[in-house]
Amino acid sequence: MPHDGEVLPGGIDSLCVAVASYLEPEFQSDIRRAYHFAAAAHGEQKRRSGEPYITHPLAVAAIMAEMHMDHQCIMAALLHDVLEDTGVSKAELSQYFSEEVAELVDGVSKLAQINVTSREHAQAENLRKMLLAMTRDIRVILLKLADRLHNMRTLRYVAREKQRRIAHETLEIYAPIANRLGMNSIRTELQGLGFQALYPLRHRVLEAAVKRARGNRKEIVRGIQDSIAQRLAQEGLEGIVEGREKSLYSLYVKMQDKHRSLSEVMDLYAFRIVVDSADTCYRALGIVHNLYKPVPGKFKDYIAIPKANGYQSLHTVLFGPYGVPIEVQIRTHDMDRVAEAGIAAHWLYKSGSGRVSGSAQRRAREWLKGLLEIQQDAGDSLEFLENVKVDLFPDEVYVFTPKGKIMILARGATAVDFAYAVHTDVGNHCVAAKIDRRLAPLSTPLENGQNVEIITAPTARPNPSWLNFVVTGKARANIRHYLKNLKREESIQLGRRLLNKHLLSYSLTLDDIPPDRLQFLLKEFELESVDQLLEAIGLGNRPALLVARRLVPALEEKEGEKKSGADPTYRPLKIKGTEGMVVTFAKCCRPIPGDPIRGFVTAGRGVVIHTERCKNLAEFRRRPERWTEVEWADEVQAEFPVEVRVDVENRRGVLATVAAAISDTDTNIDNVSVNDRDGAICSILFTLEVRSRYQLARLMRRIRALDMVLRIVRSKH
Repeated sequence: MPHDGEVLPGGIDSLCVAVASYLEPEFQSDIRRAYHFAAAAHGEQKRRSGEPYITHPLAVAAIMAEMHMDHQCIMAALLHDVLEDTGVSKAELSQYFSEEVAELVDGVSKLAQINVTSREHAQAENLRKMLLAMTRDIRVILLKLADRLHNMRTLRYVAREKQRRIAHETLEIYAPIANRLGMNSIRTELQGLGFQALYPLRHRVLEAAVKRARGNRKEIVRGIQDSIAQRLAQEGLEGIVEGREKSLYSLYVKMQDKHRSLSEVMDLYAFRIVVDSADTCYRALGIVHNLYKPVPGKFKDYIAIPKANGYQSLHTVLFGPYGVPIEVQIRTHDMDRVAEAGIAAHWLYKSGSGRVSGSAQRRAREWLKGLLEIQQDAGDSLEFLENVKVDLFPDEVYVFTPKGKIMILARGATAVDFAYAVHTDVGNHCVAAKIDRRLAPLSTPLENGQNVEIITAPTARPNPSWLNFVVTGKARANIRHYLKNLKREESIQLGRRLLNKHLLSYSLTLDDIPPDRLQFLLKEFELESVDQLLEAIGLGNRPALLVARRLVPALEEKEGEKKSGADPTYRPLKIKGTEGMVVTFAKCCRPIPGDPIRGFVTAGRGVVIHTERCKNLAEFRRRPERWTEVEWADEVQAEFPVEVRVDVENRRGVLATVAAAISDTDTNIDNVSVNDRDGAICSILFTLEVRSRYQLARLMRRIRALDMVLRIVRSKH
């Protein structure tokens, strides 16, 4: 198959010869029809290399033919750019070919017009479209990978800046997707081409260094290879033994990640043994372990527990001759084919039946199912793309459910990631975890072979702090989705309270506003529902006072203004401390129940509560429309942080004495810091959790009574 930009010698004839080995003659005629249609549609269009544009679809179709893809996929490869670059519509493709071919072509076509603010959003939106098309038909991603592979082979013809951008996207997204689908040969080539385009100087230097080092290695590699082959033959086992070289990109990544020199990362000799059956794999393992001593802890059995992408093999590291470590992979011919081609290895599209088989395909579909869940919970395309990138981690950890089922998670995954991998509801309601039958924190990173049990409670809810330690895209997307919905519900409730508070000055509530008046205002604000309006008010994006004035007709407004000063129905907003994420308490003054307070509506955060004497209020006074009258509710259940500074004599055990006195008042200490002022006196700053000013006053009296305490004050920044 030609590399670079060359068209196949003979063009469509060569392609038909390539597919003749596995496709029926009538399918070949369909492929010719698609070629002529694409050639006519692209007409005189040229590639950057100066070649006719049709050479690119032909090269992509040839890559698909190498994978032995079905005729519809080959046709879609020939047609894959006609929607994007010519005047042909999807409906025309459906009519002239088939709905299935049109869907495949549409899946890899970029969105024609996207209202986005940046290139990153456009990239994310197009990738999201492609991945969702892929969940409907997995062949979309194979087509896109083949398209990207040929574009990378001909990347030298485009501008340098565009080369860097495309290479970066390839290394960050497309190569990991190929890896996730088990397509090792395509992944390796994409990484190599991406590395060369993104870092040409590093690539040249590393390539030259590897060539210099290779001469000294040939004899060692040949000697080890012969030793393994001879020992297998002595034991009556037939197998192919070959030395492997690590790609330049994998050497570069290892040098970067482990901060090692080239000589250190090249110090590993790699071999692959391919045999006839899984049973023989284990026999071969015993033979090489007898030949060279194994390195403890370096054996991995991916035959019994395959990788997430379906990869199967035995991996072991041995102490070789001359003290060099040897990495050996042992697998069957079928496993080797799956390792190189992944989901394309056992493609069974027979006459359009549309069924695939094999562990690689099954695992790919499980991953795609997870992508759909992430898509449903993600807010926008960039968030979706971020979660997908997280999910493309190559390293896995294998753990067991209580019933013995194997769960494969990203390296570093925690008990919360495991809970969401089991089911979204399990994740949303988890409260604790048992790892190997012992209670463990939910943030505990999991290790290979552990047995994990999740304990749930019907009333439990996701905690925002989980986002600090979860690593899987599914867990992150679900937690964010829940918190976003929670914040939205809280915003709507707060928005209703704020709007009703201002409408009360006109002796009205939201229920009294005529529907047509509400609809008029929603249309003016370009909103779809009343809930959206209330959410905007609750989040502080629209001041409740101004919305109230727009809702009340002019005559009622004038009457309302006359009596609002004395109207007994005008009441401040009651603060209970349980409003959630849309009511926050300023850290500059740390208000607590009993303090006189003021509320300031801040865009995106809702209402921020300050004490009346807070020095930061001065800058807000010029914006009266943002102020809202607030007061503490009669019963406040929550606890609030407050800072107290205690000046004490610098004695042994003074901190423990003061802390014990605080504990005696049933008050929780959040944080402590000590400042040694002059040797004889030190200041201790406590951050405490209190329910009211009365509790704080009682606490301060208790501490003041200690003989080593010189002064105690509530800190105000």
